[in-house]
Amino acid sequence: MADRITVHDPRGFAPKVAGKRLAQRHPSLEGKLVYLVDCLFDNSEVFMNELKDWFAQHIPSMKTVMIKPRESWVDDPDMRAKVVANGDAAILGVGL
Repeated sequence: MADRITVHDPRGFAPKVAGKRLAQRHPSLEGKLVYLVDCLFDNSEVFMNELKDWFAQHIPSMKTVMIKPRESWVDDPDMRAKVVANGDAAILGVGL
C-alpha cells in the first residue's frame, strides 16, 4: 500500500475520577428543612415544583425551599453556604 491514512481515536482520554462517599442519610425527613435546588436545566423548575407538591402531600411536616444558583454550570458558593447553614438536606433537580 503506497497511500496510508491516519485514524484518530474519537474516544479521547477519560479523566481521572476520585470517588467520594455519599452524604449520610437522615433516618427521617419529618420536621426537616430540605432545599430543592433548581439547577437551571430545561424543565427543572417544573420537576422541582412537582417534587415540592409531592412532599407537601406525603410529608407535611417537612419544609421545602426552592433555590437556584446564579448561573447554570457555575458554582455558587453563596447558595451552597446558605444550604449548609440552614438546611438539613438538598435535592438537586436537573430537569428532563
